[in-house]
Amino acid sequence: MSRARPPPLVTGISPKEGPAWTKVTIRGENLGTGPADLIGLSICGHNCMLTAEWMSASKIVCRVGPAKDEKGEIIVTTKSGGLGTSTVSFKLFRPERIGILEQSAVWVDEVNYDMRTNRNKGISPFSLRPSNPLGIEMDKGKVPQKDLEQIFPGMSGDFTSENFSASWYLIENHAGSSFEQLKVAANNLKKQASKKNEGSLAYVKGGLSTFFEAQDALAAIHQRLESDGTEKVEGSMTQRLENILNRASDTADTLFQEVLGRKDKADSTRNALNVLQRFKFLFNLPLNIERNIQKGDYDVVINDYEKAKSLFGNTEVAVFKKVYAEVETRIKALGNLLLEKLLQTPSTLHDQKRYIRYLSDLHAPGDPAWQCIYAQHKWILQLMQNCRDEFISGKRVGVGALELEGDARPTALGRLGHSASLKRGGSLRSARPSTWPFETPQQVQFVEKLSDVVIGQLPNFWKLWISYVNGSLFSETGEKSGQVEKSKKNARQRQNDFKKMIEELTNRLVKLIRGALLPTTLPQGELSVYGGWEDKMELTGAWFTQIIHTVRGCHEALSTLEIPNDLLQVIQDLLLELRVHCLMVTLLHTSEDVKRLADKEDWVVDNEGITSLPSKFEQCMVQMLQSLKEPLEIKPGEIN
Repeated sequence: MSRARPPPLVTGISPKEGPAWTKVTIRGENLGTGPADLIGLSICGHNCMLTAEWMSASKIVCRVGPAKDEKGEIIVTTKSGGLGTSTVSFKLFRPERIGILEQSAVWVDEVNYDMRTNRNKGISPFSLRPSNPLGIEMDKGKVPQKDLEQIFPGMSGDFTSENFSASWYLIENHAGSSFEQLKVAANNLKKQASKKNEGSLAYVKGGLSTFFEAQDALAAIHQRLESDGTEKVEGSMTQRLENILNRASDTADTLFQEVLGRKDKADSTRNALNVLQRFKFLFNLPLNIERNIQKGDYDVVINDYEKAKSLFGNTEVAVFKKVYAEVETRIKALGNLLLEKLLQTPSTLHDQKRYIRYLSDLHAPGDPAWQCIYAQHKWILQLMQNCRDEFISGKRVGVGALELEGDARPTALGRLGHSASLKRGGSLRSARPSTWPFETPQQVQFVEKLSDVVIGQLPNFWKLWISYVNGSLFSETGEKSGQVEKSKKNARQRQNDFKKMIEELTNRLVKLIRGALLPTTLPQGELSVYGGWEDKMELTGAWFTQIIHTVRGCHEALSTLEIPNDLLQVIQDLLLELRVHCLMVTLLHTSEDVKRLADKEDWVVDNEGITSLPSKFEQCMVQMLQSLKEPLEIKPGEIN
């Protein structure tokens, strides 16, 4: 006959190990439909049905008995599913016994200690259960378990079960016993029942003589006391008895004082160790914070601090408050360290975002993100001004074009050199040295250096602001919605301030370039700050062409960042003035070169009957047109 339910399956037990009488929780599937359906439970081969408490079809609670096997499976048997299986096991501990004459760091309970066998008696409710209640030799029958279940539906052969069936028990355990043996078993059951009925009265009857002797001794003592009187007369029996009892009490105290002292000391030590073990996370936290800070593991420090704050932030225990106050001190020092690192320059955008998130997680006062933006703004301004001061003070010497390898930008100077090599004739201007194409004027070096500073720093500065606006400084995935919304709110309030920062940077860039190339366009009061280039080499149209190319590249790089055009308009205005100035300088120098051509005519006729003058004139025109190509070219957004 097929069962209505699948067999029980044990998939978990908690705890998984322990000594005898450990209370465990068994979890699994098909563990019975009710308490009556549970007919068997064994752990490590020991029957645990006496303490089994059915909670649900997936949970049973019981205590582990003193099994012989140190490790074994958990087997559940039900009426509806039969004998079950287990995927887990339980490990039984067997602690060593400690005698009364052996020293121990813990207190040994002596209530159940048997001095004759030098071991604990181990009395438990299970010991009251007779292994053979009939008191005769057991003769197991060969009737299958399935047949018994069919003959006695809903019953059990376990005499501790509520549905115990005597017939089932006899067929299962005494199928081969004779009738005479069964009669003896019935008499044994009657004797056991009578012993239980006698109770404590039977115990008194068994030691009746002892009670009589005690009664006689008490009567003799009473008689002597009456004869001596009840007063505490020196030398009386009452006084002597009191002295004897006091000495006995003092002797007992002396004997057990050391033992009891060791017990108190062991208890206090054990309690202290338990507190340290339970709260070792908090006690070790200050040292762990220092170590992790030295290693740079700021994430670990912040996570540990958040955990400690949730557990001990509102504690009233004095020792916990003292340790937590030390933790707060270390965290405050960490906040100052992170803020210092955040405001350090130079710094990468990745590090800036990381430090801002750390400070936000630590709930640092103020707005670290805006502090970083402000510090970066001041640093870029200082870099630009330092660039100008280095060239003015002469700390930077002229850098030749050969030293600028790696700069692949096409310059007007390079195009001029390539074109001039195809023509015959002299240099562009006789007054210039023959090596002039390889000596870059300091104004040109300055503009290139200044553009490198702006292109290198302003993009990260702009990206930092964008991250501040959209909240990605604090969360890439949006899980910290509170911080993100706070960041967006602060950004909306500081939009005008940031716009002024960008305007200040672009204006500083334009004024520095004007001071080097177009000083007459600056107010007189600003020449001392941005001017100072009077003693430098006068630039030709070719160098202005290269400068225009550099400034255009800077403008294009900033435009790709999606910076509003109104903030970059000052650079467009500068480009227009540079183009006009380049055009004027080129035409002026070309006219001077043409005037000096007559002085260079040697009237030597070549094979074609032509002197070198027409060729030199053509060369001047070609160089002029090439110099004018860059300023006359119109880029998007520029004015014709």
